[in-house]
Amino acid sequence: MSTTLHHLTRRVALIATAATASLVLAACGGSSDTGSAGSGNGSASSSSSNAAGAHNTQDVSFAQGMIPHHQQAVQMAQLAADRASSAQVKDLAARIEKAQDPEISTMTGWLKSWGKDVPSSDSSMGSMGSMPGMDQSGGSSMPGIMSSAHMAELKKMSGKEFDTMFLTMMVEHHKGAVEMATTEKGKGEYGPATSMADGIITTQNAEISEMNKVLGKS
Repeated sequence: MSTTLHHLTRRVALIATAATASLVLAACGGSSDTGSAGSGNGSASSSSSNAAGAHNTQDVSFAQGMIPHHQQAVQMAQLAADRASSAQVKDLAARIEKAQDPEISTMTGWLKSWGKDVPSSDSSMGSMGSMPGMDQSGGSSMPGIMSSAHMAELKKMSGKEFDTMFLTMMVEHHKGAVEMATTEKGKGEYGPATSMADGIITTQNAEISEMNKVLGKS
């Protein structure tokens, strides 16, 4: 009995050792699966990131067009600081600059992350034909943009004359931006871009109404 018991004990020990080895292997396998799961999560995370950055040609056109459009609005707004006679015009100009400057930086970041051309800072001065996404006339693809001649004329003005021309030009400029933003909102794929477009539509339509009221009073 003692010998039999000894053999049984040894057998149980061997079975236990084998079971432990199996558990270790299973644990390793589990780690590998966890790694795969982690890897899967990483892939999901990566896919999520890719989805967040998914964009189409409309998004690129929107950014490449709206950057110089905004740049010109900022240039016009900066002229108002020492040329406008109306405090209301100066306040409006300051708000336009404050809203559109950060958006220029944001859209520039999008284009860089997408590996697309970023419009140069002088492309808002009427030389739109050479811009990516612009037609050679610089017209239909860039609604509301002012020619370099218009900008030069505005720079020569001051006082009430400046106020009237500034407001008249900016109303048309804003209408163009709203048109471009409406196209983006309807056809764009990149969430942050369509969201910005929605904000542009709301803000600039309100400013158009405000400017038309001021023009009506004058």
